[in-house]
Amino acid sequence: MVIDTIEKLESLYGTAKPAAMIKVTDHITGHYRQWIEAAPFMALATVGPEGLDASPRGDEGQVCFVLDDKTLALPDRIGNNRIDSLRNIVRDPRLSLMFLIPGSGTVMRVNGRGKISADPALLERFTKSGKPPRSVLLVSVAEVYFQCSRAVMRSGLWDGRAAPDLPGVGDMLKALSNGAEGGTEYDRSWPERARKNLW
Repeated sequence: MVIDTIEKLESLYGTAKPAAMIKVTDHITGHYRQWIEAAPFMALATVGPEGLDASPRGDEGQVCFVLDDKTLALPDRIGNNRIDSLRNIVRDPRLSLMFLIPGSGTVMRVNGRGKISADPALLERFTKSGKPPRSVLLVSVAEVYFQCSRAVMRSGLWDGRAAPDLPGVGDMLKALSNGAEGGTEYDRSWPERARKNLW
């Protein structure tokens, strides 16, 4: 049976418990601020004419900064320059953020709208290791709430297991480029290259 109406969906799942509803706010509370500021990692989800994008964001210490109870600032650190998320935001400002804190099962979520700033004073404010970000994503908060920890618990995300033996990025690039990019040396040298150019 395909669930193709809201009525069928609600009939299948029932009514949300009160706690699932009262946790949602339209601003960053004091407690929610503490969780956001403790997160070194988040996912940024955006939508644009070509479709959806979800992009990881991480930093040493906090990844996102609370400017006031309705505004977040996310410095855009060095990356691969695809700028998929930023392209989307320029054309459709809707976005969603998901914050993760190592060791905690609680996930903090923010929905809102974004705009990209290259204001020199703002870039200077978020300079790290002598390097300013190229831009800062300013998020106007519409909803903030926490997600229960079941998904993180089920996944064993913080259980300290070793990574499985999978193809390296160099292997994947080599296969996709018919040998023109990547390879064993790419994987071997990547950690040191990345460490020298994190910001």
